[in-house]
Amino acid sequence: MSILFSGDFHANAVGELSLITKSALIKKYQREKYNDIKYHIILGDGGFQWPGNYKSDKFNYKVLALRPFPILCVIGNHEPILGMTNTKEVDIGIGETVYQIQTSPLVAYLKRGKVYSIEGLKILVLGGALSIDKNIRMPGISWWENEYWSEQEKQDIFKLLETENSFDLVLSHTGPHHINIKLFGKEPRFYPKFVDEVALLNDEIHSRIQFREWWCGHWHQDRYFHDPNVNQGYQFLYTTTKILDRLDGGIEVYNELGEAER
Repeated sequence: MSILFSGDFHANAVGELSLITKSALIKKYQREKYNDIKYHIILGDGGFQWPGNYKSDKFNYKVLALRPFPILCVIGNHEPILGMTNTKEVDIGIGETVYQIQTSPLVAYLKRGKVYSIEGLKILVLGGALSIDKNIRMPGISWWENEYWSEQEKQDIFKLLETENSFDLVLSHTGPHHINIKLFGKEPRFYPKFVDEVALLNDEIHSRIQFREWWCGHWHQDRYFHDPNVNQGYQFLYTTTKILDRLDGGIEVYNELGEAER
């Protein structure tokens, strides 16, 4: 079985739903690979349950329910769940519990700073990023109180990494700061104008772990970077999707033509 990955969804704010419907995925990957998908992971900014967005959510759920697999979201920065205190926690058999926000289809958020086992892969889940669009005159103001990691969360992740520091995948919303700079350093919206504390935290975590690949969204671009010095890859997604399989102790990534990229 395999995992489908996609980038920011934003509750279908600009038509992102069309990229991940049943018909779109079958057209891209053909039915055989589509039927093999066990989970769909959104790499942050799912945007579900945005205040005043009930009708859009209802429509999105209806379309997504035509697919047979659950949706697991990395926590981004545009996430109403960050301001909620009564979200239901459930155990769906992947190690840690998740925050469930919808039952049909199953839509849930992965907890940041936790380790999950999904389709035989050991996955460190992070999350969050700097918001630059809350207030144009005062960029950097958060949408939700808990966009940045709390000091307790930071202490907990570093304590965890003292005993667990080797992973197949790392999933976050923004990438590590030094990778963001390498790939997007000339982006006028971001660098060098703003400092993203979450990206800097990702850098600190990066320095303490070993992993095969690091996957994220946030940047609204589709880019892949492989560092040959350490044999690690960094995948950023937005308008394209990828399918990942576990293969002979490693991982295999398929593009939207159903071809193995790596």
